[in-house]
Amino acid sequence: MTELRKRMMEDLQLAGYSPKTQKSYVDSVRNLARYYMRSPDLLGEDEVRQFFLNLITVRKAARSTVTIHLCGIKFFFEKTMGRKWFVFDLVRPQPTKKLPVVLSREEVRAVLARVRNPLAKMALTVIYACGLRNSEGVKLTIADIDSDRKQLWVRCGKGWKDRCVPLADHVKKLLLCHYRAYPNSGKLLFPYKGGHISTDLLQRIFKQALKEAGINKAATPHTLRHSFATHLLENGEDISVLQKILGHADISTTRIYLHVTKRISARLEKSLNDLMSDL
Repeated sequence: MTELRKRMMEDLQLAGYSPKTQKSYVDSVRNLARYYMRSPDLLGEDEVRQFFLNLITVRKAARSTVTIHLCGIKFFFEKTMGRKWFVFDLVRPQPTKKLPVVLSREEVRAVLARVRNPLAKMALTVIYACGLRNSEGVKLTIADIDSDRKQLWVRCGKGWKDRCVPLADHVKKLLLCHYRAYPNSGKLLFPYKGGHISTDLLQRIFKQALKEAGINKAATPHTLRHSFATHLLENGEDISVLQKILGHADISTTRIYLHVTKRISARLEKSLNDLMSDL
């Protein structure tokens, strides 16, 4: 590791960024260096400008890709190198209006039925049943389950925020059976090779199950979270309640699911138990 990269990583740690964000930002600066085959500290503002022009107009990178590169490269030059450049105020990734891919209730069950790895199957089931992000689901511990209150705690979710989500009766029973099947798992709910099951492994297993189910949608494990939100809205749940369950800071993020629902009607515990009863 070069001294420059080490310094940037230390600056990111001091600024309180998550390990995932740290890696993304460092990778973005590495891509800049590879583009010019030179150390990034030797580059000028115009070269950085040309890099973003190529990224946007030639490579036609997705908005999220441009945003990550902008944030990472800006952090490197402004915080680590102490250079304030106008180009970082100029680059504006094009907004997109893509709607999330959503699986129907029947499709969710068809995919989960084809997951043969019991650990992965339970992890994917909980991600859907509680509307979790993949990174939140894989890190769950036994202590995060509050059986008496029928809740599941999500610790240090996006933005380092804790939240609790409702736990359907049937899913609570599935988790109890799962726990009995892994009595020596320690604290982790989904232990795997000395740590927790990885999001990459879930991705591969999900893709295979999706293929076997004959579903041609561009779905990923994160699609289960989108599907959870959509299915609850279709059952009539209040969007402000859903916002809290999903952990969205802004309700406008939650409103996107209104565009992919089929119908709207009423009540949370009944809806959850109905949705999850045959998982």
